[in-house]
Amino acid sequence: MKILLIQPTGHEPLMDQIYLFEPLALEYLAAGLLLDNHDVRIIDARIEPDIKAIANDWNPDIVGLTAFTSHVNIARSLALQSHQLWPDCFVVIGGHHATVQPEDFNDDCFDAVVIGEGVFTLREIVTAIEHGGALIDIPGIALPCDEGMIYSETRPYTDLNALPFPARELTKHYRAHYFSEWFKPLASVRTSLGCTARCNFCALWSITAGKYLRRDPDQVVEELKGIDEPNVFFCDDESMCDSKRMATLATKIHQAGIRKNYFLYARVDTIVRQPELFRQWAAIGLKQVFVGMEACSDERLQRMNKGVTVAEQEQAVAILKKIGVIMYASFMVDPDYSHQDFDALIRYIRRLKLTYATFTVMTPLPGTQLYRDRKAELISHQPEMFDMLHSLFATHLPDKEFYHQMARLYEKAVPLYRVLPALAKFGVHGLVLRIKLFQRFLKRLRRAHLDY
Repeated sequence: MKILLIQPTGHEPLMDQIYLFEPLALEYLAAGLLLDNHDVRIIDARIEPDIKAIANDWNPDIVGLTAFTSHVNIARSLALQSHQLWPDCFVVIGGHHATVQPEDFNDDCFDAVVIGEGVFTLREIVTAIEHGGALIDIPGIALPCDEGMIYSETRPYTDLNALPFPARELTKHYRAHYFSEWFKPLASVRTSLGCTARCNFCALWSITAGKYLRRDPDQVVEELKGIDEPNVFFCDDESMCDSKRMATLATKIHQAGIRKNYFLYARVDTIVRQPELFRQWAAIGLKQVFVGMEACSDERLQRMNKGVTVAEQEQAVAILKKIGVIMYASFMVDPDYSHQDFDALIRYIRRLKLTYATFTVMTPLPGTQLYRDRKAELISHQPEMFDMLHSLFATHLPDKEFYHQMARLYEKAVPLYRVLPALAKFGVHGLVLRIKLFQRFLKRLRRAHLDY
C-alpha cells in the first residue's frame, strides 16, 4: 500500500528557524512499514508546506500524521486537506497529544488514533485495511465515533530494542536543514524513553507508566555507525538516568572509533552524582547538555516536585564548566512571577555565570499532574497557546508587563560578553543571522499578550 507520513508545520514559523529536529517518530514508523514492503514517503511540512504540490498525483492509500498539543488544529487541517485531495484515503493520527489526550481527535476527519508507541500498531492497522481485518482488535488505538471515542485494549509499551532503525533515507533530501543552535547538520537518536523523576509539569514519565526504557548500547552504536551527520542529539527524555548503561555506551562508541559532537538531556542531580560519567562523555565528544533548571528557589523547585535543590544546581554548573561542556540551562517562569521574582532570576543566572539560558512559561500540558490539578484555572484552551511561550494561567503582573519581563530575561540574564564564545560557534554569517533572529523573537515575545 502507499502510505504518506506528514510532519506538520509548527503554528509559529519563527520557532522552526530557532531549531529544527528530524521527524524521528515518522522515520521509525516508516521503517516498520518498509519491513512489510509498503511504499512509504515522508513529507516534512516545516520545510515543504505545500502537500498538494508534492504528493497530489501519488494518491496514497493511508495518510499518517503526528502532533504535539500545539499542533492539534494544524493536524486537523492536514487531515481535511488529505480527504479533499485523496477522498478514499484513510487518515490516522498518533504522537504525543494523541497519546495523552486522544479524545481531542474524536473528529470524523480522522479514521483512527494511535495511542503510545506506534510502529507495530500502524503496521497492524495497515495490514487490517489491506486484508479486511477489524481495527478494534488492534491494541493501542481509538476510533472516532459520534457517541464517543471507541477504545481497543491498551498496548504495553514496546521494547525499544524491538524497533527497527529509523528510515533516515526517506528524509535524505531534508537532512541538511536539521539543526539546533550551531549543531548543523544534526541527526537525532533515541537511546532511552521515560524518566526516573516525577516532575508535576512533565507527562513523559507517565506515558511509559513510570518505567525507564533503555536500548542496548550495541544497538545504539550500530545506529550511530550509519549516521552521516557530524552532530548527534540524543533526544531521550533524560539520557543519563542509567549511568552504567551510558558509561558502557561511551566506551563502545570510543572503541568503534565513532567521533561526533553530542548534545543530550540530563538532570542536575545526575550531573552531581556522576561527574566522571560526564567527563567520560566529554572525552568522546559531548559538547552541550540541556538541563532543566526550572527555578532559582528551593520552594519553587519543591512545588514542581523537581527533586533537586539550588545547591545541586550550583554544583552541576561547576562540574560542566570544569570539564568544558556547555550547559544549555532552561528555566520555567511561573505566571505568578512578580517584578521581584524576575529580578531574582536574573541575579541568580548572572551569579552562576551561565553562558546559555532559555526561558519558557510554566505550561499545564495535557497528561501532566499540573494539568489535572489546575485545569479549572486555564484562561485558554486553544491548542496553539500550549507552546510554552504563552501563559495559560492568569499572570500576577498585567499581561503586557509579564511578556515585557520575559523578553527582559532574555536580554539581561546572560550578558553579551558571556554568550559571545557560544555565538562565535555560528561563524560570522551565522552570528549576524542569529542576532537578527533574536531581535525578531524578542519583538514577537513582547506582543504575545495580543494573542489571547
